[in-house]
Amino acid sequence: MPTASDTTETTKTASAGTSGTGGTPPGRSAQRGRRKPEFTARRGFLIAAFMAPAAVFVAVFTYYPMIAGSQMAFRNWKLTDLTDTSWVGLKNFRDVFADPAWGTVLGNTGIWVFGSIVPQLVIGFALALWLRRKFRFRGLYQALIFFPWAISGFLIGILFRWMFNSEFGVVNDLLQKVGLIDEPVAWLADPKTAMFAVVVANIWYGVTFFTIMILAALQSIPEELYEAAALDGAGKVRTLFQITIPYIRVTLALTVLLRVIWIFNFPDLIFGMTGGGPNNETHIVTTWMIKITQQGDYGRASALGLIVVATLLVFAVFFLLATREKREVKS
Repeated sequence: MPTASDTTETTKTASAGTSGTGGTPPGRSAQRGRRKPEFTARRGFLIAAFMAPAAVFVAVFTYYPMIAGSQMAFRNWKLTDLTDTSWVGLKNFRDVFADPAWGTVLGNTGIWVFGSIVPQLVIGFALALWLRRKFRFRGLYQALIFFPWAISGFLIGILFRWMFNSEFGVVNDLLQKVGLIDEPVAWLADPKTAMFAVVVANIWYGVTFFTIMILAALQSIPEELYEAAALDGAGKVRTLFQITIPYIRVTLALTVLLRVIWIFNFPDLIFGMTGGGPNNETHIVTTWMIKITQQGDYGRASALGLIVVATLLVFAVFFLLATREKREVKS
């Protein structure tokens, strides 16, 4: 006759068999019981209703101006004579390329973009490596380095305009005290030095962006990789080029791409410092486009805007393809 203890053992064995491989665990059965809600017309209508305000806002304030501005590029659209907005085809584009200032503006744009992006990347990378280390008052140094990014670019331009002032600017004062110059230099009035001054200001302003992005990427690198490299006897330079840079290369590529597009479309600082002068020597494509718009020639300005969009689109495509091929080769 079975005892109470035998009954208890039988119950435990049955329950173990049910929750083991032969049965279905309670958690799994609960997960199977949770089915995703079916997509119905009501849910679709709710999703569309929530997205509609944002879609309307973007369409009205982004896509409509883009389309309207694009068609202006092919019309005779001038504020001096709004009675004649006839279709002129590619005339506005030909006028842009035939303008005597086009060569200067194009060269300035190349200096502005590539003369700024390389020092920003190098200095920002070095600062990010430094801030990754743990030391006293690191948070304070991060705040001081990140602070310039919160200031308006136009305000930064005004600040550097005073710093490069030929009479009482701090730049001339410091250079004279260390003996690098004998007399004040008219940095922003001299065509030979004006572009150099605005590029220096842009480098100072843009280093913060690279520091923020690269520091965030560096903090995602596992410490085990550095520990393994140290055990293998790898030095700092080898660790940098074989672990750090390969691990964050995607972030570096995207950051450079975003920054190039940003600098190309960044007229604020130049307008704050020089306004494009002297004699168009600091005009880039976007500042020149604004100047043409202020003159009332909307057709030519729109044509120049389409040239900017096409240039950035081509650059983005080729840059992404090049970086993707590099990643595939390395992998």
